[in-house]
Amino acid sequence: MPKVLVSDKLSPTAVQIFKDNGVEVDYLPDLGKDKDKLFEVIGQYDGLAIRSATKVTEKILSAATNLKVVGRAGIGVDNVDIPAATKKGIIVMNTPFGNSITTAEHAIAMMFALARQLPEADASTRASKWEKNRFMGVEVTNKVLGLIGAGNIGSIVADRALGLKMKVVAFDPFLTPERAQTMGVEKVELDELLARADFITLHTPLIDATRNILNAEALAKTKKGVRIINCARGGLIDEAALYEALKSGQVAGAALDVFLEEPAQNNPLFELPNVICTPHLGASTTEAQENVALQVAEQISAYLMTGEITNALNFPSISAEEAPIITPWVKLAETLGSFAGQLTETAISGIKIEFEGTPAALNIKPMIAAAINGVLKPSLGDINMVSAPQIAKDRGIVVETTTRDQQGAYEGYIRLTVTTERQTRGLAGTLFANGKSRIIQVKDINMEAEVTPHMLYVTNEDKPGHIGRLGTILGKLGINIANFNLGRAEIGGDAIALVSIDGTLTEAQLAEIAALEGVKQAKALSF
Repeated sequence: MPKVLVSDKLSPTAVQIFKDNGVEVDYLPDLGKDKDKLFEVIGQYDGLAIRSATKVTEKILSAATNLKVVGRAGIGVDNVDIPAATKKGIIVMNTPFGNSITTAEHAIAMMFALARQLPEADASTRASKWEKNRFMGVEVTNKVLGLIGAGNIGSIVADRALGLKMKVVAFDPFLTPERAQTMGVEKVELDELLARADFITLHTPLIDATRNILNAEALAKTKKGVRIINCARGGLIDEAALYEALKSGQVAGAALDVFLEEPAQNNPLFELPNVICTPHLGASTTEAQENVALQVAEQISAYLMTGEITNALNFPSISAEEAPIITPWVKLAETLGSFAGQLTETAISGIKIEFEGTPAALNIKPMIAAAINGVLKPSLGDINMVSAPQIAKDRGIVVETTTRDQQGAYEGYIRLTVTTERQTRGLAGTLFANGKSRIIQVKDINMEAEVTPHMLYVTNEDKPGHIGRLGTILGKLGINIANFNLGRAEIGGDAIALVSIDGTLTEAQLAEIAALEGVKQAKALSF
């Protein structure tokens, strides 16, 4: 019988779920705070169920001689050393969707509090001031709500807002027109959202593309008197710029549950009367905490008793026998997806994955999940191989797969085609004898390029002198070239350069490359 340690506070129902599934469980909710004691006993357990208090460090994992799975009741896994767990073959799970409703409801609650100035009115009334004329609020009915991010939580907020008779517009590069129609929202570009919205609420992960998405420039484009709600991530809003916009009246008010630095202390925004602040309460309801506890107990039990993997952050669904053969192909699939995802800037409507030869004879499910994960991760950030297929489905992205026997020169390869609102982009890759991934085709242009951590992708007109100019500018910028791979469709047509480089490119360096004569697109890729 497998044995699980619960080292943080979980509900009695969650503990009972382990027992009902035939799993022996030790409920020691204060043990997670004692790292020395945890180190001493962790070797006895096959599974570990935690919240945020337990720190699963590399040292703890070094003593976890029997541990097979760590389950986090909640979404954040900052307290788990995932690379160290992966090296030891320990699966790390979370429960990413257990608090979606709670977070969405908090955003709606913050919107109402902002519209009617409830915290200030409460404080004034408690002080016996009875300032009825001071607190003139606004209705939300018939107002425009702008969603920045229309994923799982954003879609729930949209549903609630539509019930309040609001008009909802949404900015999300991965929101398809079909999905927008199903949600009952209007898909718009960010500038249009800023110009039209009476209320703006953010529901997007914090990645490079979304960091400070509401900066000084964006806030200047908003409708004067807009009200802003952020229950997603600190860092999505430039807090200094928001402070100035609130003081000037460009922004009438802000309701913030998250901050750039947490715990938030002595934040300048606290000084302003038109700001409502809560201490990251998005997931803090009895129901949400109960849901994630029950989910993590079910997930750990299922893995230990049947091998089923759900919401794993570091492992696809692969058996021990398959792993040595399939893992390189999984990596290739994710690389192809990442390649396409980093070049995609508009909503994706379809992903087609073709397996020929060797990979077609394997379990293609983890390869499919890896490819989808690669495509979506550059824009969504908080996604993994297990959750990627469901997220693609939720967003209305049609995933098509085909398998066939070897037909061409390669013993096996994977072809990935991504369809967006504007274009269809295809590329293919294979494995060489050393197990390393190779790109063999991009946009129907044949080439052969080994995948390296940092690459420069350039499309250009096939004219004499381009390669020399590209090499010269890279030298001028101090960028060392490891490999230079070229391909073209026809003489004088489109050509592609895939350049392996040492280190990353800055935006300024990339701009100089993009300005070269004949260059149509220049993009820095990281793998």
